[in-house]
Amino acid sequence: MLVLFETAAGYAIFKVLNESKLQQVDSLYKEFETPEKANKIVKLKHFEKFQDTTEALAAATALVEGKISKSLKKILKKVVAKEAHEELAISDAKLGGVIKDKLDLNCVYSPAVAELMRCIRSQMESLISGLPPREMSAMSLGLAHSLSRYKLKFSPDKVDTMIVQAISLLDDLDKELNNYIMRCREWYGWHFPELGKVVTDNLAYCKTVLKVGDRTNVSSTDLSEILPEEIEAEVKLAAEISMGTEVSEQDIDNIRHLCDQVIEISEYRAQLYDYLKNRMMAIAPNLTVMVGELVGARLISHAGSLLNLAKHPASTVQILGAEKALFRALKTRKDTPKYGLIYHASLVGQTTAKNKGKISRMLAAKAALAIRYDALGEDTNAEMGAENRAKLEARLRHLEDKGIRRISGTGKAMARADKYQHKSEVRIYDPSGDSTIPSTSKKRKIEEVEEETPEPTSEKKKKKKKKVKEEEDE
Repeated sequence: MLVLFETAAGYAIFKVLNESKLQQVDSLYKEFETPEKANKIVKLKHFEKFQDTTEALAAATALVEGKISKSLKKILKKVVAKEAHEELAISDAKLGGVIKDKLDLNCVYSPAVAELMRCIRSQMESLISGLPPREMSAMSLGLAHSLSRYKLKFSPDKVDTMIVQAISLLDDLDKELNNYIMRCREWYGWHFPELGKVVTDNLAYCKTVLKVGDRTNVSSTDLSEILPEEIEAEVKLAAEISMGTEVSEQDIDNIRHLCDQVIEISEYRAQLYDYLKNRMMAIAPNLTVMVGELVGARLISHAGSLLNLAKHPASTVQILGAEKALFRALKTRKDTPKYGLIYHASLVGQTTAKNKGKISRMLAAKAALAIRYDALGEDTNAEMGAENRAKLEARLRHLEDKGIRRISGTGKAMARADKYQHKSEVRIYDPSGDSTIPSTSKKRKIEEVEEETPEPTSEKKKKKKKKVKEEEDE
């Protein structure tokens, strides 16, 4: 059996001298404890060194993608094809399938082969002769840097700086739109103040002003494309009895120009939001499913990049954006905030005030996992995010229903959770203990009282007897 082993310095092909040892997978590492023992199991047959870092990078990227590089194809034709009857052990099953299709070589991949590769790696310096350890480590470091740079360079979908810029621009546009709309309503309100109360939607208001111009034109203008029938009728009625001042044609032109600007910025904002949504689904699909596009983009923007955000623990993600409140609370020794930017997520918004803290903590924990999966994982699907969101929604329903039920009885009735009240006993100081005069005991007092009480009854009986005797004598 031949073994194809890839290193940062080049390709190595080993010949297995004792194949029976490969069957004992659990104890194989004992055969590679020393260089002498390792040389009895495998022997270097051929080593093809890379000429420079560019060739090493090309070979590494081909292996990652499961393809055969030109240098590997030459070695396999040159060395392995001569002994075509022997099996070729490889570390990647996908690569084995490609080699079998193109060169018709019998490839093997199993747990025993994976363990053999690990053992060869542990004794690589002694098995591959003519390669100093310092040179090997330098080539490994150079290849690692080149491969990272290549991955960043050729994956434009993973560039998160675009998200940071897009969300910042979106916030700026919202501020500008609010200012423009306020100015437009106030300016046109001098001429037709009733329109602002009837038409509440800002974009519809600007479109109406742009189409109508002077309020005297309302009755002759068709507004059915912009407003519903009821509101259109209200606007026409209000125009007839309006209390606004008269304005010149030049004033109306300037107001119309401002309305044009508002409509254009609103359309661009909608386009930018769609762009941000698509970008977020490409870069961080799991985070987007968990907290939404806007909250996810704000978290990335606040941290600086997706990778920086992935380095934060869940507790930091939970209060990201509430730093000022956190440090104020720490300084004044009060309660720290329960949520920051994550408060605007839909899951936190739909809970009651009592459960907001719990849900924000759980959401931050799951979001931290989703961020790391998006930043460091190879897959681009949102299955993990959807699964975790379903778990959170189930937990939320459980909390909302107060899922504490009685064990005994029918099990349908809710357990009563009475409000805790602190009961403190106030003891009054007894001054009788301060007296030094010996006081009579309680027993004696009780006896005296009992003796005193029967006296009046006996006297009454005697008086009654005397009266009876006197009557009899008479």
